[in-house]
Amino acid sequence: MGSTPDSWLRGVALGCVFAFLAGAADAACTDSRVDLRGKGGTVSFTVEIADEPEERMRGLMFRESMPQFNGMLFLWEEPAARSFWMRNTLLPLDIIFVDGRGVVQHVHENAIPGDETGIPSRSNNITAVLEINAGLSELLGLAPGTELRHPAFAEDAAWPCPG
Repeated sequence: MGSTPDSWLRGVALGCVFAFLAGAADAACTDSRVDLRGKGGTVSFTVEIADEPEERMRGLMFRESMPQFNGMLFLWEEPAARSFWMRNTLLPLDIIFVDGRGVVQHVHENAIPGDETGIPSRSNNITAVLEINAGLSELLGLAPGTELRHPAFAEDAAWPCPG
């Protein structure tokens, strides 16, 4: 099978996106951005923080759209097992469960909008969850072992913020 002009253009476009994002990941850490690095390379997302009970409860409910490289980062002070559902969530999402060192432990891909079935973390050591648009985890190679960099992981981070 040969490549089609469309697949070639898509590959070039993705290559440009990854090159741009890799440069962005070299910038200083901020609360409004997470950087992820793994087998697929390095990528950055602009994030909203949900670290209060009301913010975590609402999450991305009722949103009709979200820019491609945006997401929501849920943070807790104490590690625990976490479970999410998609009640009142209109967007399909990838849900990424992260431990206290900023290491991805589990990725639940393509959570179904409106589904009230619990989505468990599969670990008792989760201090953060990143929600991004569905399909990006697979496209970007985000998987268990991927490292997430954010100021919330200051102590003992697998990939610490510079400085």
